[in-house]
Amino acid sequence: MTVQTTSSKTVSTKTVEIHIRRRANPDSPQYWEQFEIPYRPNLNIISCLMEIQKNPINKAGNATTPPVWQMNCLEQVCGICTMVINGRARQSCSALVDNFEQPIKLEPMAKFPNIRDLVVDRSPMFDHLQRVHAWIELDGTHDLGPGPRMAQSEVQERYAYSRCMTCGCCLEACPQYDEDHYIGPQAIAQVRLFNMHPTGKMTRDERLEGIMGDDGITNCGNAQNCIKACPMGIPLTRAIYEENRETVVHGLFGWLKD
Repeated sequence: MTVQTTSSKTVSTKTVEIHIRRRANPDSPQYWEQFEIPYRPNLNIISCLMEIQKNPINKAGNATTPPVWQMNCLEQVCGICTMVINGRARQSCSALVDNFEQPIKLEPMAKFPNIRDLVVDRSPMFDHLQRVHAWIELDGTHDLGPGPRMAQSEVQERYAYSRCMTCGCCLEACPQYDEDHYIGPQAIAQVRLFNMHPTGKMTRDERLEGIMGDDGITNCGNAQNCIKACPMGIPLTRAIYEENRETVVHGLFGWLKD
């Protein structure tokens, strides 16, 4: 906060101090740059970044390049604006300045390749979804009649898994996650989502095979950081438990189907 004194009165002007961990390109070293912007009520991190982008002058008063980040829905649905804010991965659109201690430190997620500034390449997450066949095949658009009935408890559990926005918070928090070492809770939860569906059960074995490799579900260390980090409250540990049980049964008795 800065205080300006005039002959008639004293004016108090609040500011927000933002520290951004920056990088010009994937081959450049990272560095910190400090910014200070005027405070106003209900500011979120996206608004702060837009203010800096509009006038890219750092705290030292030097002109610099505008910070780079990603955003889309601005209502915590798409997950693309996820970054590490004061040490924790979260969506910058729903992160209010009033809820953080200053200076507010913004960093890109560390579990994904850093492209520039706060932008990371999340394509490994989508590659994992392809690997586990995270969809249900359609055999046409003709009327097939009413679908099979599901228990309300299963519908509620599936809805919870369907809320995943592929933001990467669970992977950022997972000590075991690595693109080549552990597929991670996000893909496993989607296996659970589609294997619970009566139609999805037709390709159940293919999904189980997708999480039974060297980097599969058995590499989970049961840290349970994922369920704490998930902004949507998805029961990730339950999905891991259920799919671990399914893969064991599939591994023991799957050969009987051959």
